[in-house]
Amino acid sequence: MIKSKSKGREIVLLDGGWYYTGIWKPLEENVPCGHCGKKSTKEGYDGCIGFLGDNVNAACCGHGVEDEAYVWFYDGKELHGKGALEFFENSKF
Repeated sequence: MIKSKSKGREIVLLDGGWYYTGIWKPLEENVPCGHCGKKSTKEGYDGCIGFLGDNVNAACCGHGVEDEAYVWFYDGKELHGKGALEFFENSKF
């Protein structure tokens, strides 16, 4: 069985589709984060961090795993782990 993670939850590949284990909902469904309990925004941002500005290309809160948090900026700069979490805390719009 092929496994991975999404939104702080384990997912598995079954019959050609990814499903959240335990709740058995498809990956495409907007389920709450396994860490903070918030759903993604309608735009697709992590519910706990929201929109971070036009200079951010991609970001993830890590869903409770500090080392997995990141921010990628369009200029090539990156923040990971604690640095990313501090950026989120200081970027509340």
